[in-house]
Amino acid sequence: MSTSPNVATEAVVRHPWLAVSAVGMATFSVVTTEMLPVGLLTPIADTLDTSTGTAGLMISLPALLAALFAPLVVVASGSLDRRSILCGLLSLLVIANIASALAQNMAWMLAARVLVGFCMGGIWAIAGGLASRLVPARSTGLATSLIFGGVAAASVLGVPLGAQIGDVAGWRWAFGVMALFSSLLLALHLAVIPALPAAGSTTWRQFGKQLRNRQLQAGLLLTLLLVTSHFMAFTFVRPLLLSVSGLDTQWLGALLFFYGCAGIIGNFLAGVVAARRTAPAIIAISGGLLLTPLLFLAVGDSGIGGGVVLLAWGLAYGGVSVGLMTLMMKTAPGAVEIVAALYVGVFNIGIALGAWAGGQAVDRLGFSANLWLAAGFAAAALLLSVGIGFMEAHKQRGTARD
Repeated sequence: MSTSPNVATEAVVRHPWLAVSAVGMATFSVVTTEMLPVGLLTPIADTLDTSTGTAGLMISLPALLAALFAPLVVVASGSLDRRSILCGLLSLLVIANIASALAQNMAWMLAARVLVGFCMGGIWAIAGGLASRLVPARSTGLATSLIFGGVAAASVLGVPLGAQIGDVAGWRWAFGVMALFSSLLLALHLAVIPALPAAGSTTWRQFGKQLRNRQLQAGLLLTLLLVTSHFMAFTFVRPLLLSVSGLDTQWLGALLFFYGCAGIIGNFLAGVVAARRTAPAIIAISGGLLLTPLLFLAVGDSGIGGGVVLLAWGLAYGGVSVGLMTLMMKTAPGAVEIVAALYVGVFNIGIALGAWAGGQAVDRLGFSANLWLAAGFAAAALLLSVGIGFMEAHKQRGTARD
């Protein structure tokens, strides 16, 4: 199994927490690259002469490929050093960002985004199992939180970061900055992360065994519903705020930045609550992601209303990554790398499905219909999260009786 006991501890890793931070920054870098087009959708579509819905493929294509690559990388890399894999994927991420910055048409851009999908699936899946190899066993929980905190931070900061750079210097520079950041991060990995030879191998049979876990199945379905709901609407947040709320472009970067700040707050709140009471945290997150599209439909036709709803949106979505990952780990604590790969796969299928379906709805039915569809997915997620809560309570009562 890839989740064997620690093979690298403080005696081996000279700077364990710096190494953990470097891995967390790798997840931040790749997910930020994934999210950049959301805040730049309109100018990229205009420059590359394509529709808003088609431009949404910049989100859905790499997400779909990441879903396919995540389990494949875990199985295929069984005998390879994890440090070498991470460094190789970061090198490809640099190339992908440079290619995106230089794109002359949508075909070129989508080819670059294929590379992003490969990097995203690989980095996110491999990073999930490294905490126990970089720090002592007693610190594994905190290290895992920091590594996946990179995903959470990127999910809420990637959009405002891209929008801010795009507004100041143009969308091409947003990708250029990420290429530079990824290059510096590659150098950091080479400096602080030790050799991480394979701790074991993972097979497709082990994936199949975990997929028969009913609790894991419920968690993966919840992940799909929540992420699809969010990205169905949020992929088009820029045109939504400009066209529906009537906001001026000059305020967009600042507003998305505050959305990111609200998301970071949501991440920490969810992390604290989910560690002790996972089901209530997931129910609260699901309820928040149901309320936000409904509130946007009700009051989002003004600049103030749209801005307030966006902040609530960030608060709710900020807890998704840490909340769902906590739930995933509890369903199969002895198969961390497999669970992480499955979670990454389903999460990115949700991104792809949401971005694609949202693009279709926006192009054919308009923004209001798209928000109603997003609310429908969130309502289904809320019902499922309540069901998971009942299952967890029943399991706890059974344990108490035993």
